[in-house]
Amino acid sequence: MKPDQLPEALLAELTSGHEERAEAAAQQLAKIGGPVLPALEKLLESSVADQRWWAIRTIGQMSAPPAELLVRALGDMSGDVRAAAALALATHPSDEAAPALVKALQDEDSIVGLLAVNALISIGKPGVPALIEAYPASSPRGRIQTMRALADIRDHRAIPLMMKAIEEESALLRFWAEQGLERLGLTMVYIKPE
Repeated sequence: MKPDQLPEALLAELTSGHEERAEAAAQQLAKIGGPVLPALEKLLESSVADQRWWAIRTIGQMSAPPAELLVRALGDMSGDVRAAAALALATHPSDEAAPALVKALQDEDSIVGLLAVNALISIGKPGVPALIEAYPASSPRGRIQTMRALADIRDHRAIPLMMKAIEEESALLRFWAEQGLERLGLTMVYIKPE
């Protein structure tokens, strides 16, 4: 096989439907990097969710994957593809992905939401404004995931939001708000009235 035929053969393996061969091909294609991106981007348009998943899996293993492709995959119709994109963004944090990841906190697939939390924690402080801005309009699950991310990021800009969340009815929301304040060195003292 000629060297210029190698990516074509690997792409065939990637879409073969055979998991072990596809994983081996994904690793090799990721090492090739940039030259295979057009073919992988074309796979992201496939009507077959498994092919889109392998494309994101491959892109996510690259040393410097294009964040815009991962962000685009966060909007895929397949929860598995969205989860793969969020996982890749946790490994390769990108500030530009923060707004899409904040939106993914409310994903109908709870795994996507959890992986989006991890990706936002990896981004860190640059993601805090998007988290704070989205919080008021978020679903109950989205608010909990937002507070989880803020608790781990440990940014003082989130203190007012955490203080407000302590008064909410949701036990999970209160828990993460309290964790966030504690991690920021603000322990709450509750005085029982007599």
